Amino acid sequence: MKKLVILVAAIFSLGSCSESFLDNVPEDILTAGNFFKTESDFQQALIATYGAVRTAGDLNSWVMGEMRSDNTHYDINRGADASIGTMARLAVADFLDDDDNGVTNSKYDGSYVGISRANTILDRINDIEMDAGRKDQIIAEAKFLRAFFYFELARYYGGVPLYIHEVNNAEEASLKRATVEEVYAQIIADATEAAAILPPKAQELGRASQAAAQMLLGYVYLTQKNYPAAEEVLRAVTGYGYSLLADYRSIFDPKNKTNNELIFEVQYQDGPNGIPSDFIYRFLPMTDDASIVTGFAIKNITSGLNVPTQDLLEQYEEGDTRLEASVAIAEGTGETGSSFIIESIKSPVNYVAPAGKRGKPFIHKYSWPHAIVQETNSNWPIYRYADALLLLAEALNEQGGAKSAEALTYLNEVRHRAFNGGGTIATTDQGALREIIAHERRIELAFENKRWLDLVRTGQAIDVMTAHGAEIKTIDRGVNPNAYNVTATRLIFPIPRREIQVGGLEQNPGYD
Repeated sequence: MKKLVILVAAIFSLGSCSESFLDNVPEDILTAGNFFKTESDFQQALIATYGAVRTAGDLNSWVMGEMRSDNTHYDINRGADASIGTMARLAVADFLDDDDNGVTNSKYDGSYVGISRANTILDRINDIEMDAGRKDQIIAEAKFLRAFFYFELARYYGGVPLYIHEVNNAEEASLKRATVEEVYAQIIADATEAAAILPPKAQELGRASQAAAQMLLGYVYLTQKNYPAAEEVLRAVTGYGYSLLADYRSIFDPKNKTNNELIFEVQYQDGPNGIPSDFIYRFLPMTDDASIVTGFAIKNITSGLNVPTQDLLEQYEEGDTRLEASVAIAEGTGETGSSFIIESIKSPVNYVAPAGKRGKPFIHKYSWPHAIVQETNSNWPIYRYADALLLLAEALNEQGGAKSAEALTYLNEVRHRAFNGGGTIATTDQGALREIIAHERRIELAFENKRWLDLVRTGQAIDVMTAHGAEIKTIDRGVNPNAYNVTATRLIFPIPRREIQVGGLEQNPGYD
């Protein structure tokens, strides 16, 4: 982190010495010394902080949150069709990643970029005159984002260096690792303070809200097994006016970004002035012609990733409308790789490949028409209302007794949407209900980067992924024999090697 923080500090913290020639920054060059002067400057810095969410909460999370789990695998020729970047993703999926892995290092870096930007805002904003209400709003959003980034780090890496102020020199950039308990205490403090100021619902697309802060706190408290606290903040979310859409698939329609189920998303925008998404291209089967799916005759050879597993497909109950909304089958001929020819797109419901054909499942949830090749308008959900309902059901059930019965209200609200009014669960047995809620989270939130973290949080990761790995090895003979050695040390990822070498940080056990 040392090099990274110094770099960010160089951009955001120039001119920190007082009464010296160093304060005389050139007026015709934009630097930190002459930038943070107006409310508009801080709004721009805040937008840049939101931009870091793309790396910390999306670009690498579908590898670390889904491919690491039993939800998805990959369908790639490991030889000619696999780049260095692709091989890094496969290593994460196979539990073969090390401290030089580009995917896990990128999430670590991206999180600290966001933290550095938030710290700069928080340390500098009181130096200027600004409307008090707008200043409080900027502070609250910056604190929410800092809490979000630290929660990503704590869940994926354990205790990390805890920077809560702008870094101005090399000495300040050399903090040792805090304990995970200390990091969680800072997350709770930031998110609680943010929730007290933010509006219940976001007033602008992509902005933080009280609901988003309460969702973050709900996840933290469930991770800490503080179920009464989780119940309190998640109940608050149910009172903010959110609701489930009648049609599950419509939640993810890029034309429906302001729908009433979305609480917080990673924002993307196609077009010449936007930042488009392209993840659906990575999730498609490898082929020389992806036009049937994308509308463009493109040779899609960077794909074959995040492929729904047969194990996941078998978890969908009969009549569950979420299967067809989330997954599709590319039917065609040819071998795995660019030689596969997609001839048609089929429903996954009761699908059986006809003679002479092959059916390859892919994520359909984010597959929508778009105008420019490899530039889509799809956002990536982080928090949505169905997630809140299922978290609340979990928090209630873990307290047992009458609260297990109350959990059914929130669980069944989600299931009734999926089964067109049916699918009611009636059991109040705490153990049985725990398994049902976990199953429901897996299906409802499939491909939203929740599964691996849910397995770790609930203590199931080692058993589930060991069994899943054994199954994968019978299906995919190309998997490294050493893959899926799932131990307690593999429940978190390694600190990047350069942070060990340059910053003197202690490495996580099992990655030495």
